[in-house]
This record gives sequence, C-alpha cells and structure tokens, in this order.
Amino acid sequence: MATTLTSKGQVTIPKQIRDALNLAPGSSVEFAVNKEGEVVIHKVGGRPSRKPDRFEAARGKADVKWRTDDLMALLRRDA
Repeated sequence: MATTLTSKGQVTIPKQIRDALNLAPGSSVEFAVNKEGEVVIHKVGGRPSRKPDRFEAARGKADVKWRTDDLMALLRRDA
C-alpha cells in the first residue's frame, strides 16, 4: 500500500491499516524501525478519550414503556 508524503512530512494511514489497528481520530501511534529497516506502526494505549455523548449516556435508561397513543394523549392534554 503506497501513500504520499506531504511537504510537512505527513502521511495518511491507509484505511485498511487504521481498521486493522482500530485507530480513530485522536489515537496515539508509535513508529519504529526493525532490524530489516522496515517501519512498524503500533497503537499506543486504549481508545482516545472524548467527551461523553449526553444522548448515548441516556439511551436505554427509561424504565417506563410508553405506548405511542398514551404518550400522544398525555402530550396533547394541555393543548
């Protein structure tokens, strides 16, 4: 898999490699050169920390099973 080096010395890690290493934006990686002169990339640590999604945190937490008709009747009471 080939990629191009930018004028700033940056490269894009190909999608197949990102998927294989489970890399996401913000992931830390480490580069090394082995005895054969090949560059090796390793994922460092776990998944990058990100701000928790407030909706994801609440998803599946409701313990009241509303039927659509009951909920709509409740919402329309004051209308």
